[in-house]
Parts: sequence; structure tokens; C-alpha cells
Amino acid sequence: MNSPVEHKPSNVEFSDVVTHDSGRKTMTLNMGPQHPSTHGVLRLVLELDGETVVSCRPEIGYLHTGIEKTLESKLYYKALPMTDRMDYMSPMSNNLGYCLAVEKLLDIEDAIPARAKWIRVLMSELTRINSHLVWLGTHAIDLGAMSMFLYTFRDRETLLDIYELVSGQRMMSSYFRIGGLMMDVPKDFDKSIRRILKNLPDRIDEYEDLLTNNRIWQMRTIGVAKISAENAIDGGLTGASLRGSGVKYDVRKAFPYSDYDKFDFQVPVGVHGDVFSRYQVRVYEMRESLKIMGQALDGLPEGPYIAHVPGVILPPKPDVLSKMESLIYHFKIITDGFKVPRGSVYVPIESGKGEIGFYIDSDGTNVPNRVRVRPPSFVNLSALPKMVEGSLVSDVVAAIGSIDIVLGEIDR
Repeated sequence: MNSPVEHKPSNVEFSDVVTHDSGRKTMTLNMGPQHPSTHGVLRLVLELDGETVVSCRPEIGYLHTGIEKTLESKLYYKALPMTDRMDYMSPMSNNLGYCLAVEKLLDIEDAIPARAKWIRVLMSELTRINSHLVWLGTHAIDLGAMSMFLYTFRDRETLLDIYELVSGQRMMSSYFRIGGLMMDVPKDFDKSIRRILKNLPDRIDEYEDLLTNNRIWQMRTIGVAKISAENAIDGGLTGASLRGSGVKYDVRKAFPYSDYDKFDFQVPVGVHGDVFSRYQVRVYEMRESLKIMGQALDGLPEGPYIAHVPGVILPPKPDVLSKMESLIYHFKIITDGFKVPRGSVYVPIESGKGEIGFYIDSDGTNVPNRVRVRPPSFVNLSALPKMVEGSLVSDVVAAIGSIDIVLGEIDR
């Protein structure tokens, strides 16, 4: 009779114990790619001495979508929906980075209406809060604070209502378009945004009441997964993962885009470079995003919501139905797209996870010759080994949550 088969969890595999020359014994543990705390299909190969992490090697590629290569096979305007599907928590931020890069190639940056720019800013900050709410809820549940997950996703629903209001979609909105916006904001937009501006600050206070001074939360986050400012800079970290170490760098301030230089807001920074500092930075960022949204709504300019660039931007629908020239432009753009002058650009923006940049190379045709995305999740993940080496296994979970990764962006 065959011996019974030993069953092991699919997400945990043990290798043979290795005895080193010093006499120390270590063991290799595969954490993921199905482990829920890896926030997607991420595999970590951990070498352990007891419960202490000796080394950590992230393994990616389980979700590879080939988005960058797909972008190179599509007309410029048809490529836009692919960007929503990278960091699916920040779809409008992705849209904005891509649109700004194509607009720079077309040299139509000055033609973008002020109203479109300000609505882009407002919706980008709404997207930043949306991303941070998902991060906070999932990060908290990783560390045992289950109620936070329910509260943050409750409040996120109100933000997704705004997505649906302006674009008809709750996640993959593709609301930003080359040249401006898909359409102007509806009549109820002002009232809906002001409701968020009124209610969300109190909700953020509730989050802090539950976590910031909570002893268990502090024990799991303070002094955990530290990274110095020097190492953060050397590793190319951006976003809260960099600012949590005390480096005051934000693309919105360093290289303003879409009229961000006209808004008054602060860039929060941490001190200790640990999980707790990164938490504090993101919570403060939500408050600053609300401040920017309020300024954008109060000063929202009147005028068109999309640039007037015949041959590149689709003409208004009423003109298509009444003017032959507009009908021809519409038909040509929909079927053949538009040609972009030869050249290459790199345009970065500040998404909820850090600097996301789009490099586009044009060969003068109607499809990109080369598209390369600089994703913050991919770069920030590279710092994980330095954060966790010498820590306990339980601290690895806290570290992953604190850098806020999305595997759709890593395996793009």
C-alpha cells in the first residue's frame, strides 16, 4: 500500500535546512504567490534563521499582462484604456500621465483649456484619496485591524460614485482624454464633491482615533521595516515610501503639471522611515488632497473641457451631425487615428504610490514606436529586501503593506 501523501498549503513550501560554515542553520520559505498579505501574486523567497529574515528575494511575473507592448500596437487614443488597468486603484492618475506625454509629443500643451486642467487636478486628487483608502484598509487588515477595512471601503464607495457620475464607470473610467476630458462634469458634480469635502475629514479623524495612538498598531509599525533617506534615494523610491524617510520630493512641486503650481498645499514628510512614518504621510496626504479639491472646485474656470485641434481631437458631437468637415474629421480620427511627429518624451506625475512616468517614442506614424512606463510600485518593491532583512517574518507583512504595491502595475 502506498504511503499517505503529505499535504502542504499551496502558498508555503519549505526547502531542506541549510547548515552554514558557522554552524548556523537556515531555512527557505516561499511566501506567496497566493498569500493574501502579498497584495497580489507576489512571491517572496525568504531565508530564515528561526523567525528572523536573513534574506528576501521578491519574485514577480505571475500576472504579466504585456500592457507596454500592447500600447505599441494601438492608435494613440485607443491605447488610453490600457493605462487604467495597470494601477487599477489609480486609473485617472495613469490616464493623466499618458495624456500629458502624448500632448507633449503633439505640442498642444498650451491648447489644453484651463477648465480641463483644473478638473484633471480635482479628479487626480480624488483618485489619490481612493488609492490611499484601499491601501489603509488592506494594510490595516494585514495587521489585524479588521474594522478599518470596512470603514475605508465604505467611504471609498462615495468616491466611486463620483467616478460613475462623470464617466459612467466606477473603476476603469478612461475619463481623461488626449486634449482634455471625455465630457464636461454634470450638474450634480459640485454638490457631490462638496459632500465629500464636508464628510471625509471627520472620517479621517476616525481612522486616526482607531489607529494612530493604538498600542497594538504602534507595536506593529513603529521602528519596523526602516529605510534611511540615503538608501531610499539610492533605491529610486518615490511617494510616501520616500517621504516617510524625510525626503521632501513630490513631482507636483518639483515639476508642476496641469496648473498644480496654482494650488496651495503641503508635502508631508516623515522622520523615521518606518512603517508608522509611511502611514502618517499617507493619512496627511489625504487631508492635503481634500484641500486641493476644495481649491479646484471653488476656482473652477468656465470654458471648454477639451482642446480645439482639428485632426487630432474629435469634434463636438453636434458639429459632427451638422457639418460635413467635422464629420470627416470624426471619421478619419476614429478609423485611422492621428499621426504624431517624430520624437520622444518622458513625462512624470505624482500618483498615489509615487512617481509614475510615461516614456513614448514616436516614429511619425499613428501608433507609438515604443512605450515604457516607470511604475512606482515596481521601483518601491525593490527596497523590500533592505527593509526586512534582520526583521521577524511578521514584520514582512507590515513592510509589504507599507510600500503600497499593486501587481498590475509591477507586471504591466
